[in-house]
Amino acid sequence: MDEKTAMLNNLVKKSKRIVFFGGAGVSTESGIPDFRSKDGLYNQKYDYPPEEILSHTFFMRKPEEFFKFYRDKLDSRKYEPNVTHYKLAELEKAGRLSAVVTQNIDGLHQRAGSKRVYELHGSVLRNYCMKCGKSHSAEEVFSSDGVPKCSCGGMIKPDVVLYEEPLDDKTVRNAVRAISDADLLIIGGTSLTVYPASSYITYFRGDKMVLVNKSSTSFDGMADLVINKGLGEVFSQIEV
Repeated sequence: MDEKTAMLNNLVKKSKRIVFFGGAGVSTESGIPDFRSKDGLYNQKYDYPPEEILSHTFFMRKPEEFFKFYRDKLDSRKYEPNVTHYKLAELEKAGRLSAVVTQNIDGLHQRAGSKRVYELHGSVLRNYCMKCGKSHSAEEVFSSDGVPKCSCGGMIKPDVVLYEEPLDDKTVRNAVRAISDADLLIIGGTSLTVYPASSYITYFRGDKMVLVNKSSTSFDGMADLVINKGLGEVFSQIEV
């Protein structure tokens, strides 16, 4: 264990209200592609730019094209949680981690066993009818053809936050409260460039802030400890 990882390990041992704030880098180690890297979804070729496809306007105007992309690129059911997901679940079970705040929509934290997860951008595992509000499973949406429809005839929408859509107020309030009450905030696998989500870390008032990311971020100066490594390499060494 190197010096910086040992420092994080000691902080984890001493903390009782840890909050983990995570981004795409948490799930890329499970094989899920991110959005903004050179090989990410935003740099791949489609009939329309992915940023446009993942907007509310496009979803409403061209739902057939939206669901083609959605089924092809955002089905997280075929991926498995990795060491970071499992370690965070262990820390929660041990009573040290109070919440996970995630920008990811894949549901892998819950599959690893985490109970208190605030999904800022929603989840592909939840879907609802835009007409009657009935809930629908991910299996229904991903296995259907064309535009998925409810029994009432309404269009089914994934419970994910598209561009032009606001974040869920209750989720944001809970995430901000958890961050504010934390004694240790670990930020991992995110470049902290997606707003407003990244701004929520400024509510932290606890003892130590640790940033674990392969590359530097504009928030590095705020952190008490910066570790420029992959999450799996670091979290595999954290002792619960």
